[in-house]
This record gives sequence, structure tokens and C-alpha cells, in this order.
Amino acid sequence: MSGPLIENVSDTARWVAVYRAMETERPDAHFRDPYARRLAGERGFTIARTVPAGKASAWAMIVRTCLFDELILRTVERDGADTVINLAAGLDARPYRLALPPALRWIEVDLPQILAEKEQALSGERPVCTLERVPLDLADEAARQALFARVGAEARRVMVLSEGLLVYLDPEHARTLAVDLHAQESFRWWLMDLSSPQLIKMLERRWKKTLEKAPFRFGPAEGAEFFRPFGWRPLEVRSLLEEARRLRREMPFAPFYRLLGLLASKKRREGFRAMSTTNLLERA
Repeated sequence: MSGPLIENVSDTARWVAVYRAMETERPDAHFRDPYARRLAGERGFTIARTVPAGKASAWAMIVRTCLFDELILRTVERDGADTVINLAAGLDARPYRLALPPALRWIEVDLPQILAEKEQALSGERPVCTLERVPLDLADEAARQALFARVGAEARRVMVLSEGLLVYLDPEHARTLAVDLHAQESFRWWLMDLSSPQLIKMLERRWKKTLEKAPFRFGPAEGAEFFRPFGWRPLEVRSLLEEARRLRREMPFAPFYRLLGLLASKKRREGFRAMSTTNLLERA
């Protein structure tokens, strides 16, 4: 591969798709994404093979995918979400692979190039629900607000997804995104993943050269509470470390780290627990 390993944020979508393919091909898979290998492409597998600790990092993306799947299905089935808007949708294939109701409206938002690539790769496939793709740079504040206003006027109970997005924003952009989402009364839930400042620093050391073109920026010390002043209340916070044990997809040497945790202070154990979380927020 010539040039930087990760040329832009869209390359990280190819990288993560590899992990979904890895899980899919296990006999005891927690989910099946038959499109992941196709969407990752040769470039995705090259990235996953080449980045430091690439295979060892798979557990976190697999667990995150499981948790997003679970919380999306619950919010649609139990709570009656009628629209899902997936920000920075990347190469996600949930509208094709999840057991979603046909009447559900699913809106994918991302840069034109990655959405065109996905549309071509999935051209022969049929989504299980109503699918709309919106090519848009989320950094364009006016275009973003216009899209949110349109969706907000057309829907009654909207669930927002931002899987793998917030870590690339700076705190001010995360704040303005939260404000823009809250401006729409029909936007009821927001599902996100967050990393702690400690994890951001650790990953910067590990992947500084790899992510030079797509650096990690956002890891609020207060976790999901960062968004409360902007109208979003944490409803459910799940630690990836804890969920990984439940799902039997733990990181290498997890039992050893758990033993160390028993010797640590309560504050330090809470810090470990909060290093990486999946968070469901509701409109306050």
C-alpha cells in the first residue's frame, strides 16, 4: 500500500468492517454481517493487518457493534422509534442485516465518496426497511442544521446514532452537534460511544503515525455527562470491559488485568470501567 496507511476518516470505516467480518465468520458469532468482508475490501484488510496490535484490538469494535445492535433493536421495538438517523454511517450495513420493521425509516449521513462506494458495493442487495442516503459533510453546520430540521419535521420519534464519530471531533464541535440535535423536538434518543482521556492518550501512543490523517480528539473526562448541559441526559451507560466479559469477547490477558483491578483503588477501578463506553442518551 503506497501513501499513508489511513488517508482519511473513511479508511477507518474499512478497518472496522474487517472486525465485523471476523466476528461474522466465527461459528459462535454474536452477529452476522454478510456484507462486511465485501465492504472492507482489500484496503481494509491491509490496514487491519498492518496497524500495531490490529488483531488484538478487534474485541472492542465487536463488542461495540453488539451493544449498538442490541440498543437499536430495543429502542425501535420497545420504545417506538420510527426513524433512525445514522451520522457518519460509513460502511455500516444494519439496514440490511438487522431484523428491523419494514416501516422504519433509516437515514445514512456521510461524505459523498464513502456513501457512493457503499451504494455500489450493495447495489444488488435490498434493505429490510426504508433507506435513504444523504451525502453531506457534517462539518458543514448550515447543511447539517437543514437536514436535521427536515428530518425533525417529518418524523415523530427519532433515534440518532453516532458510532465511531465523536472521537474525531474537538469538544466545541461535539457541543454544537449536541445543540443542533436537541433543536429538533422529535429527536428523542442519541446512541454514542465515548472514550476516556486516558484511553485517548493510550491510543495516541499506539497509533500516532497510523492516525496522523484522522487523529483522535474527543474524550470527555465526565463521559456522557458532557452532554447534559446541552439537553441530553444519560439513560444507559455500558462499559465495554464489562460487556466484553458478558459476551466472551475480552481483550488479550483480560483475567490478568481483572486481577490487577482487584488490587486497585475504587477510583482507579471506576476509571478502568469508564475507559470505553456505549451510551444511550435521551432528550432531557
